[in-house]
Amino acid sequence: MVASKRFALNRIAAPALGLAEFFEMATELGMSSVELRNDIRDGSVTDGLTGGEVLRLAKVAGVRIITINALQQFNLPGARPRALDELEKLLALCEEIECPALVLCPNNKPDDARTPERKYHDTVEALNTYAPLFSAGRILGYIEPLGFGISSLSSAETAIKAIGESGASCYRVLIDTFHSYLGPDKPEFFNNSNVIGKIGLVHISGVEAGIAKSEFADAHRVLPGPADVMRSAALVTRLEKEGYRGLYSFEPFSSEVQSMDKKKLVEALRASMNFLAKA
Repeated sequence: MVASKRFALNRIAAPALGLAEFFEMATELGMSSVELRNDIRDGSVTDGLTGGEVLRLAKVAGVRIITINALQQFNLPGARPRALDELEKLLALCEEIECPALVLCPNNKPDDARTPERKYHDTVEALNTYAPLFSAGRILGYIEPLGFGISSLSSAETAIKAIGESGASCYRVLIDTFHSYLGPDKPEFFNNSNVIGKIGLVHISGVEAGIAKSEFADAHRVLPGPADVMRSAALVTRLEKEGYRGLYSFEPFSSEVQSMDKKKLVEALRASMNFLAKA
């Protein structure tokens, strides 16, 4: 079974809650880890609070902030000046709130005309460029492949290869059950202890919509349960069998989940935790 302490909560699950209430909900569920974001509440990771104030709230609730999501378009050369400026600010905030990792997401735009070879080269170049900043702050970078067809980095296998080519020790791959289902990697790819050792975090969600796989979008992402067509629980089982002992963070983007009142959301999360723990 997966212990409750190994589940974490991404703030996208409850964006309407203030930070204190969000932290308290996590501890109510037996979790001790949470993820913050920079794409809700007008882009403010901290709701306008200082890093010190956020850290105090987290410590009072008994939770640790494990990531900030995310530096976007990290591997797009045209976005590099903006990304470097944002990266410095996000890494400084990570240090303030004692957050050990920052998530990096690839360019995911339909107008990206680069060849696959160019996208890979630009990914390695970006990792090399950012590595000194991560190392200086002793922060890890979690590279999250996005499985959409328009993504410039959709494969965990490719991400791990790029990390290896960069030679930087500050990077890990972030596995997302939604994006793993959509992307090109085969489930058997995870039957490898070397791969497991390169995983920094696993995002979990489920899809129950009766639509074609090509139509899947973030809005369809609910909490994993028996009706999950992606069979996220099977991936959790596979990772556990191969020796993964890290965290699984709930990341449901569906408004159906986000609009639940706190009590109902706690019940739904607890049911999903029990389902995954026993899968």
